This record gives sequence, structure tokens and C-alpha cells, in this order.
Amino acid sequence: MDKMPITANGYRQLEAELKKLKSNDRPEIIEAIAAAREHGDLSENAEYHSARERQSFIEGRIAELEDRIARAEIIEPSKLGGDTVKFGATIHVVDEDTDEQLVYQIVGEYEADIDKGMLSLSAPLSRAMIGKSIGDSVEVTTPKGSKAYEILDISYK
Repeated sequence: MDKMPITANGYRQLEAELKKLKSNDRPEIIEAIAAAREHGDLSENAEYHSARERQSFIEGRIAELEDRIARAEIIEPSKLGGDTVKFGATIHVVDEDTDEQLVYQIVGEYEADIDKGMLSLSAPLSRAMIGKSIGDSVEVTTPKGSKAYEILDISYK
């Protein structure tokens, strides 16, 4: 079983979702299934089939989260450091074409969210920046063409 790097914050989010599914969603769906059964013939009972479908989704998500938590290797970015980009780094870059400044943090696969500036460790931009230093330029091929970024700052928080 391969370990997957994750920040402490990302790990807490996985645990919180798992707890919610087990303590809230699972009991609610069990009650919904029981209530739907009381309506009689299950073959034409849309409420029952909908509840069973939801139960299947919840149980699948619980199994997925338990696997992710079991494989998680928690890495605390604030305990890292250095002057090169690695997992957990918060990187300030400038788009060399548009002069737009952007901030990204390199995080684990499970916590990536581009809208929040959280790049997966395996994302093309992350892979291009790993090992680079302030002042280095990286070029990334995207579906819209090639983009060049200069690294302005690297921090670990």
C-alpha cells in the first residue's frame, strides 16, 4: 500500500467528512430505508430505491475515505523549509505573458482544489516547479498552449 502525502489540514478534512458520513448520513439513510419499506411493495417503491442508491453511495464514500486515511502520510509544511520548491510549499509566481501574480500551495492528491490555489503534487505546474528556486522560470504545456511562470517567493506555512 503506497503512502500518499497530505497536509495536516487535508487529513483533518478527510476525518471530518468520514465522521459526518458515519454519525449523520449513514443513520439517516437507514431510517429512510426503514420508512420506505413501510410503504409496501418494494418493486415499485421509488423512495426505497432512491434511499438504497444513496446508501450505496455513502458506503462507497466511507470505504474510499477509510482507504485514503489509511494510506495518508501527514506532512506538516511549517516544519519543512528550504529555498527550493517541494511538497507543502506555498509559491508566489508571475505569469510571464500577462504579469498576473498567482499563489499556489503544493498539496496531496486528495486535497487539490485549483479554485483555492491548491495544486496536486502530480499537477504539471507542480511537477515543473519541484526543486526550483526563487528567480527560476518554469514552462508548462497546458491545453491552451505553453505557459511560462517565474517563481517570486517560496514559503512553508
